[in-house]
Amino acid sequence: MDKNNVAINFDDIRPVNNDEVKDAIEELIANEDLVRAIGYIKPNLNWEEFSEIMRSCKTKEEFKARMAYDAVMTIAKATTFSLTVSGKSRLPKDNAPCTFVSNHRDIVLDASFLNVILYDVGYGMTQVAIGDNLLIRSWIKTLVRLNNSFIVKRGVGVRQMLEVSGTLSAYIHHTIKETKESVWIAQREGRAKDSDDRTQNSILKMFNIAGKEGNILDNIISLNIVPVSISYEYDPCDFLKAKEFQQKRDDEAFVKTQRDDLLNMETGILNDKGRVHFTICSPINDALSKLDRNMDKNELYSAIANIIDREIFKHYRFYPHNYVAFDILNNTRRFSDNYSIKDKKKFEEYLQGQLDKIVIPNKDEAFLKSKILEMYSNPLKNQLENQD
Repeated sequence: MDKNNVAINFDDIRPVNNDEVKDAIEELIANEDLVRAIGYIKPNLNWEEFSEIMRSCKTKEEFKARMAYDAVMTIAKATTFSLTVSGKSRLPKDNAPCTFVSNHRDIVLDASFLNVILYDVGYGMTQVAIGDNLLIRSWIKTLVRLNNSFIVKRGVGVRQMLEVSGTLSAYIHHTIKETKESVWIAQREGRAKDSDDRTQNSILKMFNIAGKEGNILDNIISLNIVPVSISYEYDPCDFLKAKEFQQKRDDEAFVKTQRDDLLNMETGILNDKGRVHFTICSPINDALSKLDRNMDKNELYSAIANIIDREIFKHYRFYPHNYVAFDILNNTRRFSDNYSIKDKKKFEEYLQGQLDKIVIPNKDEAFLKSKILEMYSNPLKNQLENQD
């Protein structure tokens, strides 16, 4: 099957086809909002020259390799101290397609950073699952589809959910098995704002829908899941996440606006992240094959989720402030050998600076502080609780 011409029933969620690239690029070039957005990343950019480079891209592969790669690396150089990877030897041999399932810290950059890392090691970029709630502007939708993203529909009614999930499942199976491309999807819907990274059973149930009935394990094994563990030294959105925790605590009906989503995207992209590390974890098919096929369905999904989670927990990269946050939150000195007095002072100053950014009625600083401390200590806590 031609990988650039996906079946028509996927048209409302698939990336653009290569015969649609030219029109997509012209649409982007004509959009003034995109011009302003690119200006934040490349303030000295000559738009006419940039437009001609875009027009020279005739396929999605060329666009990803030239435009997307350069944009992501520009962000990495400006906002990270380092972007590193380990576990490259665990990647499937001969570029065999797989489903990368990772924890989720940043709305935009988790998958973007992974793709440039994969490109650099010669594996090839993935198709990326992105929620339609983030496609706030028409140019964003065009850009992500041009950049080989497929759309996850959210906020649909109960009646539509099974159909939507079935289409998404069929598309992922199609992409892995027919077009032979890898995909990336987060282990849960939305970011784990407290960094308590847990794979949602609903994601695994969605994977299974398009497979053979009554054969959950084989259906999920066929997707070749490879967990990825992502560790940011600093989460630029930590104060926004803490703010949202208080807003939801104080108002059960609170719902983020599109403006909130845009602010989270902008903050995550443009602000300092320190050291960023990705670990390619062990593929899970061997572990899956050892599970009891007669297990209750929900127990089986939970067992699969646990296998993914343990891989992610095991391969976190920790920084001094993860240990500092754990000790402050738990009022201990358990990890004092892992940081210096200077490290602790630096993190405490950082923490206060993030708290000072939060403007909210009835600001509960003690609560907000505890939520940020949880964000930085939960990965360590989960690794400790899941050690063999």
